[in-house]
Parts: sequence; structure tokens; C-alpha cells
Amino acid sequence: MLTTGVPTREELVRRASELLPLLRGHADWADENRRIHDESIEALADAGIFKMRVPARYGGYECDTRTLLEVAAELGRADGSTAWTASVYWIPTWMTCLFPDEVQDEVFSTPDVRVCGTLSPTAMAAPVDGGVVVNGKWGFVSGAWHSHWQEIVAIQVNPDGEAMPIMALVPMSDLQIVDDWHTSGLRGTGSVTTVAQDVFIPAERVLPLPAVLMGQYASKLNAASPIYRTPLLPVASASSVGTVIGLARAAKEAFFERLPSRKITYTHYESQSEAPVTHLQVAEASLKIDQAEFHAQRLTGLVDGKGVTGEQWTLEERARARADMGAVCRLGKEAADILASASGGSSIYTHVPIQRIARDISAVNLHALMNPNTNTELYGRVLCGQEPGTFYI
Repeated sequence: MLTTGVPTREELVRRASELLPLLRGHADWADENRRIHDESIEALADAGIFKMRVPARYGGYECDTRTLLEVAAELGRADGSTAWTASVYWIPTWMTCLFPDEVQDEVFSTPDVRVCGTLSPTAMAAPVDGGVVVNGKWGFVSGAWHSHWQEIVAIQVNPDGEAMPIMALVPMSDLQIVDDWHTSGLRGTGSVTTVAQDVFIPAERVLPLPAVLMGQYASKLNAASPIYRTPLLPVASASSVGTVIGLARAAKEAFFERLPSRKITYTHYESQSEAPVTHLQVAEASLKIDQAEFHAQRLTGLVDGKGVTGEQWTLEERARARADMGAVCRLGKEAADILASASGGSSIYTHVPIQRIARDISAVNLHALMNPNTNTELYGRVLCGQEPGTFYI
């Protein structure tokens, strides 16, 4: 039974840890069926996972990103797809809190509301009386199957021909889902395509994306809260890294679970744990996980600290936030790859968890926002005094 009031970070991490047996039990099902199991969604809701970025006035917890990191890391130990989906819900839920307060009243009237979303402007919006009409589609919409709302981005072309990206909220009942999520990694996230056909969105549920990216938010009641006065991209970065930490830890746990019963075939090592190459592999992987955790902690510390003080973000800090996220992804993948390679031929069987872990963490590294090379280059450009070349910073 859940305690009353707002739970502490330690309490939320404990709840996440208690879900590990159930989530692990459904991990293969999610991988095979390309979506999170309903029972897993219900368990996450019961644990309060979907309330972590909801304002307190709606019964939410208003958690900082350090808490998101630690909770997602626990979930990631069980199943990368489940942790990723929870993390994705946290970001559009936070973005919902940027809209006018009456819009939040509508969205958060649903208990344990789940909001999926995207930052890709792959649809068009035409202005009409009272709002806009949107047509188009969005790919990679993680968690769409279990969502109530979707945060969308579209290009609005005004009568004078000027184009501007907008961010809006749409009930899932207004969208079509295309079941096209056939992938090698993060299969359980159900990151399908959603489609809008002549969907009307009232003006109060539309915000200009450039204003959002510059930190100009429409909510009055959230303006004083530390977690809602931080730029979008650093928030998204800090909200995402926990899954990678959890997957890297899961790879290490999975490797050591099998280690006592393994030998190295076609060698004189009857126990893999006696081989010097194994010592080098586990040490290198462990150190990479430690390094990934450093970057994750630095990132969440920066986001949470500046949210509390209300200090302005420098361009270098924004770029470093994305660079830290990229470093977590790169180091976590390198650690998982080492451990997966050391797991031998028997690890390719689908009942052995490390093969799924390796696929999932590889998929995270391919995500456009999380790609290590993209984020490192961005940081380097800014350090060299160049323009970042993107609004997503």
C-alpha cells in the first residue's frame, strides 16, 4: 500500500525496485509483442511512476531529475523498454505543464494520465477560427498504445506565408495509430507512428515552439516551481539517461549471474572467472559504467540546481547538458558491448537477457537526440565559439 503525501526519492526508488520481478517477467512478452504488457503499465501506475512530473495541485510529486534518473535506472535493470517508456512519458508530461493552466486542468483530470510525444515537426498546421487544423504523421511515438494524449509538433503556415513550428496537445482518440514498430531494439516500447487527418486543435492547446525552446512558458501556476522553469532540451536530456544507466547495470548483473557456470570453450580455462581476459573485460566495463554514472549525475545536478536558483543558462551549459547525455549513452553501450561479447555464443539465445539488453542500449544510441557523436560535436562547436546550428539546445 502506498504511503500518503509526496513520497521521497528513496521511497520512489524502493517502489521501482519492488517492480523488478514483475517487469522482468514481462520483458520477453513485451519484446515479442512490441508493446508494454498491460500489467506492467498498471504496476507502474500503482507505484506512482506516472505522477512524478505532474504538478502537486493535481496530486503529482513534482520530482526533480535526480529522482527520475534513479527510478529509471531501477526500471532499466528490469527491462529497457519499460524504463524508456516511463522516461518518455515524463518528458511530454512535463511539457504539458508549460501550457496554460486551464489546459492542464483538462489533461490532468485523468488519473495517472499518460502523455506521449515527439519533437519532430513532421506535420502541417493550418490556422482556422479558434485554433489550427493539423494533418500529418509522427514516427517513433513511444508508449502510444497506452497514452491518453500526445504532444505533437507541426509547421504552421500563416496566411502571409510565414512558417513557424508549433507544439500542441491532442487526445489520442483524435489520432490514428499505425502498427509499424518492427525493430531490432527497444521493441517493447511500441514506438509506433501516429497520424492526424484534419484534426482541429483549439488555440489554448497550441504554443509556438520557438518560445518554448527559449523558456517562455504559458503556465502561471507553475512559474515558481523549480522543475518547470528549466529549458526543454536540458530537461529532456536529464529525463532520458536513467534508462541507459539501468541497462548498463543490467548487463553487468546478467553477466555475473551466468559467470560461475561458464567456461571458455576450446581453451584450458574450465572457469571463465579464472581467465585474465575476463578480469580485463569486467574491470573495463565496470569503469565505463562508473563514468556513465558520473555524467548522468552531473547532468541532473546541473538541471536541478539551476531550477532551484533560477539562474539563466549559458549556451555552453546547454550544450554540455546534451554532451553529458551523449556520454552516458556512449559509455553505457560500450560497457554493455564488452559484457555481451564476453558472454559467448550461448548468449545469443533469446532466453538469455543480455542479448536483449545489448539490442536495447544500441537502439538508444541511435536516437537522434541521444546520439553520442551528434551531441559531442554540438558541444565542441560551442566550445570553439561557433553557433550551435540547431534550435534544439
